[in-house]
Amino acid sequence: TGQTLERWAFDVQVHEDLEDTTAVPVTQADKVREQKQIQAIIRQISASVTWLPLLDVPCDFDLLLYTDRDANVPEAWGETDPKYIKGGSQEVKLRSFSTRIHQVDGAVAYKYSDVGTSDHFMASCALTS
Repeated sequence: TGQTLERWAFDVQVHEDLEDTTAVPVTQADKVREQKQIQAIIRQISASVTWLPLLDVPCDFDLLLYTDRDANVPEAWGETDPKYIKGGSQEVKLRSFSTRIHQVDGAVAYKYSDVGTSDHFMASCALTS
């Protein structure tokens, strides 16, 4: 039916004071801290199977990327709607983390009613899928 059942969103923002910087020195401690933060998010995503509704119908996975208007993107990319969930949904914020360059915030929204009647899985990952 093309209905969105889940929408994962990862909003990646560049720190404003570093937008024009091409290289930022990173220490080993920075790398370790960032890896631990990413591992924590991956664990949280993996654990989501315990509380997300079971999708027992064939589903598609679409990946949507939001870019600046002046960004160079492949010609094969097209514009689409944001694939929001229509009807009853719930949103859960995921862990956030930042590096010296980026701030990453995440969330998953899911349809909590009539889940078995749809055949389209949507992820959002500012990445919006």
